[in-house]
Amino acid sequence: MTGTSGNGLFSVSCRSARKPSARCRASAPRTPQRAGGRFDLLGTLTVTLALTALVWGLTTAREQGWSGGPVLGAFAAATVFGALFVLAERRHPDPLIPPRLLRGGRVAAANTLMALFGSVWIALFFFLPLYQQQVLGQGPLVTGLGQLPLAGAVMLGSAPARRLTARIGTPRALPAALIAEAAGPLWLSRISADGSYLTDVIGPSVMIGLGLSIAFVQLTGLSMDGVAKQDAGTAGGLVNTTRQVGGAVGPAVLATLAGSLTARSSQPSLRALTDGYRAAFVASAAVLILMTLLAAYLTRAARTTERKLATRTVDETVP
Repeated sequence: MTGTSGNGLFSVSCRSARKPSARCRASAPRTPQRAGGRFDLLGTLTVTLALTALVWGLTTAREQGWSGGPVLGAFAAATVFGALFVLAERRHPDPLIPPRLLRGGRVAAANTLMALFGSVWIALFFFLPLYQQQVLGQGPLVTGLGQLPLAGAVMLGSAPARRLTARIGTPRALPAALIAEAAGPLWLSRISADGSYLTDVIGPSVMIGLGLSIAFVQLTGLSMDGVAKQDAGTAGGLVNTTRQVGGAVGPAVLATLAGSLTARSSQPSLRALTDGYRAAFVASAAVLILMTLLAAYLTRAARTTERKLATRTVDETVP
C-alpha cells in the first residue's frame, strides 16, 4: 500500500508491506533551473571606467583646478565611457541594467533621488566628525561616542516609517522627511570655531537622523514600485549601487568645495576650516531641498498617471 500527501512545499510518501510498520519518506519538489545568462563584460568595464574617471576628476579638481587639463580629460573620459555603457546595455542580451527596468514604475525617479540622497548622507558623516576633531578638539573616541545620538535617531525614525507611509502616503511622507533632514545641515551651517558639542552638534544630529531614516525607507520602497517579480533583485541591487555612487561623488565634490574655501581664506586656521565645513553643510542642505521639490513632483506625477490608468476602460472601442 502506498500513499502520498503534500502541501505544495514538500511531499510525504509512505509504503507499507505485510508488516504493520510503514516507511515514509519526505521530499521537496524540484524547481526548474533557470538558464544562465551571459556575463556583461563590456557593460561592467565601461561603467567602472566611467565612474572611476568621474570621481578622479572631482577629487583632483582641488589641486589642478576645474579648468585643468587632467580634470577636463577625466570628465571627457567619463562622458565617453558613460555613453558606451548605455549603448552596450541596449545591445547585450543580458545587460547589467535592463532598459525595461527604467521604463516601468518609479525606478528611474527613485534611483535619481537615491543618488542625490547618498551624496549628502555620506558627506554629512564625513564632515561632522572632522568638525568635532579638528575644530572642537575632541579625540577619536569622544567623537565616535558623539555620533550615538544620530544613530539613536536613525533607529527611532525607522520604526514608525511604515505606519507613517500608510497613514499619509509616500507623496507626503517623503518630502516631509527630506525637509526634516535638510533642517539639520542648515542648523550645522551656523557652527563656529569656538562652538561646543551641545550647542552646535547634538541638535542637528538628531534632526538629520530622524529625517534620514524615514527618507531612506521611502526611497527604497519607491525603487521597487511597479517592478516585475523577475526584476526585483536587479532593482534592489540598482538602488544600493546608486546610493554608493552618490556616496562617492558627493563627498568628492563637497570636499573640493570646502578645501578650496579653506585654502583661499585669510582667517586663522580654525576659522578657515570652519568656513569650509559651513559651506559643505549649506550645499548639503541645498541638495536636500532640491530633492524635496523633485520628490513632490515625481510622486505626484506618478500618482496622476496611476489614476488615469485606473479609470481607463477595458475595451477602449466602447463609446
